[in-house]
Amino acid sequence: MANKRQSTKRAGQALKRQARNTTVRTATKTAVKKAVEAVQSKDLGKAKEAYLAAVRALSKAASRGVLPKTRASRKISRLSLLAKKLLPESLPVSTGKKK
Repeated sequence: MANKRQSTKRAGQALKRQARNTTVRTATKTAVKKAVEAVQSKDLGKAKEAYLAAVRALSKAASRGVLPKTRASRKISRLSLLAKKLLPESLPVSTGKKK
C-alpha cells in the first residue's frame, strides 16, 4: 500500500488510466473482430464500413498510446491483406491518408 500522499495519488491515477486503456483496447478488439467477420461474410457494404471502423479504432488507440504504433499498423496491414484477398473488387479502400 502507498505510504505517502504522492504515491497514493499515483496509484489512483494508474487505476484510472488502466480502466480507460482497458475500455479502448476492448472496443478496438471488437471492431477488428467485426471487420474480419464482415469481410469473411463477403457482404461488400458491411465489410467496407466495418473495415474503416476497425482501422479508425486501431489508429486512435495507437495515437492515444493504448497500443504500440507498430502493433496497430501491423494489425491494419493484416486486415487490409485479408480484405484484399477475399474482396479484391472492393479494395483498395482509402483509409483517409493522402499520398
